[in-house]
Amino acid sequence: MHKKVLNRDRASFFVITLPALLLYSFFYIYSVVLGFYYSMTDWDGLSRKFNFVWLENYGKILKNKAFFNSVTVTFRYAILMVVFTIVIGVLLAVALNSVKRFKTFFKSVFFFPAMISSVAVALIWDQVFIRALPNLAPLFGVANIASPLGNKQLALYAVLFVNLWQSLAMPTVIFIAGMQSIPDELYESAVIDGASMFDQFRFVTLPYLVPTITVNAILTLKGGITSFDYAKALTGGGPARSTMLIGIKIYIDAFGDTPKFSIANTESVLLFLVIALLSIVQLTISSRSGVNKA
Repeated sequence: MHKKVLNRDRASFFVITLPALLLYSFFYIYSVVLGFYYSMTDWDGLSRKFNFVWLENYGKILKNKAFFNSVTVTFRYAILMVVFTIVIGVLLAVALNSVKRFKTFFKSVFFFPAMISSVAVALIWDQVFIRALPNLAPLFGVANIASPLGNKQLALYAVLFVNLWQSLAMPTVIFIAGMQSIPDELYESAVIDGASMFDQFRFVTLPYLVPTITVNAILTLKGGITSFDYAKALTGGGPARSTMLIGIKIYIDAFGDTPKFSIANTESVLLFLVIALLSIVQLTISSRSGVNKA
């Protein structure tokens, strides 16, 4: 009787998960397989006929300076994203975790940007940079200031700022959760030993946050490498390709004036392999540190 009930429950679970499994298989796994398939062709995305060129597209990409420029810009952007997210996220987590009154209110206000669409955030900050910044600058004694989005030295940092403004909330919440799991006895012992606030942070808080910092760093690195919407909405990859992230490069190659869909698929495959490798590293570190169990 028990086995019949167990088999019935398993069958029910299978039926319930089957629609999601089919949708996932069609919209993700099938799409990934097609991406590999078309990366070995010369398909332009429009014509019905195409030829197999096998690994020729990969050879073209490895000789393409524009592709390597986008890779350089992307990894520079991703590394800066990781550094600022970890540093600012930990500092914000310490500050928010130390708040005694209205803690829920401050956390809610801080988390609010994460609830807004990334494109909407980018369009709002686009108007801030273009209209509000030049008009408000004279009030602080600065004249003739231009939007950083039009400056090839500053544009990437402006996009990075907008991305950080919205995406810092989730890593900070994870850091707060990590801090709240630290036993209070450790802080009490540190106080008895005469440790300062900085010493408590250095020798108690920071070591316990290492697994959380590692996971946040890998997640942020993956997010930075695959970033698209902020740069696309703010600069479109300009000026002078200074914000030409790999996501924008793939988009332009696929849907530009002269579509090169097979080249775009090849670039996507390479990006997929990088993200898959980072995901494996993340899962390995998470399983060893026990973050997933927590």
